Amino acid sequence: MKLLDIAEVAKQAGVPASTLRYYEEKGLIASVGRRGLRRLFDSGVLERLALIALGRASGFSLDEIARMFTREGAVCIDRQALKAKADELDRTIRKLSAMRDGLRHAAACPAPSHMECPTFRRLLSAAAAGAIGPD
Repeated sequence: MKLLDIAEVAKQAGVPASTLRYYEEKGLIASVGRRGLRRLFDSGVLERLALIALGRASGFSLDEIARMFTREGAVCIDRQALKAKADELDRTIRKLSAMRDGLRHAAACPAPSHMECPTFRRLLSAAAAGAIGPD
């Protein structure tokens, strides 16, 4: 088992040491000892950090990601959680696509003013109803 100090892990994983310390505090990773003041990690931590990065990129919270690991550190990903996240991403994509299309239309609309454009008016109505915009 190869041991890496926190600086090596940070460099190889592409995350700051502060993030590693935070992940350790949250129970997502665990150091196996110290060399002086530096934390030491098993090289397997790099794969775990890759899984955490994938989860974050997919929109999972750190608490949701933490539930993807057993107490012993094994990966145990709930397939239903993956499906639910994929469904959530589909809704977000549809919402953002509609917003993009509306903005493109508004940018090129031949109407004398945006307020005279039926498409822009529908976009305004959708925003007022909460169908588009920040969650």
